Amino acid sequence: MKLDTVKIGQFIRQGRLDIGLTQEEMGDRLGVTAQSVSNWERGESLPDISILPDLAQTLGCTADDILSGGRTLHPGQRRVTVAQMQEALRAVGRVGELLGKEHFIYRMMIDALNTGMNTDIEPAFTDPHIFDVFTVEMLLGCHQNGDLVDPVDVQAHLPSSKAREFLLKALEEEDK
Repeated sequence: MKLDTVKIGQFIRQGRLDIGLTQEEMGDRLGVTAQSVSNWERGESLPDISILPDLAQTLGCTADDILSGGRTLHPGQRRVTVAQMQEALRAVGRVGELLGKEHFIYRMMIDALNTGMNTDIEPAFTDPHIFDVFTVEMLLGCHQNGDLVDPVDVQAHLPSSKAREFLLKALEEEDK
């Protein structure tokens, strides 16, 4: 297997940016120079094998993810992102805006979601906090059904909350 240093570098760079570290801060965490981190990110060199476990922990991924230049999907598995779940939730709300909240198609969608989630989803369309909680709930459901939900994506795109921490803990448990 030939390693794609550019793809690996892009993955490391995106992971570093997602967790809000500078090259210098990442270097300090790993005991290397900012120039080393820069060289990795440009695909000019690869991290030393002795650094891979610490780099993977810092990025919230596996060494396999780093060496493959992205999260490893299993056959038949889908990658699901925070942005996708948020857009799906917004789309349901837009159906209500387009057709009216009493239209049978909208009501069927809402009733199905309410039944499946044992709740009332409509407040999520007007309250940002509830919207984030439902996003977490939907991501958790995707994860429980075998989809890949990336903890780095969750940390980067959802505000800190008990719901987000619950999801991250569930994702972490799966990695053990």
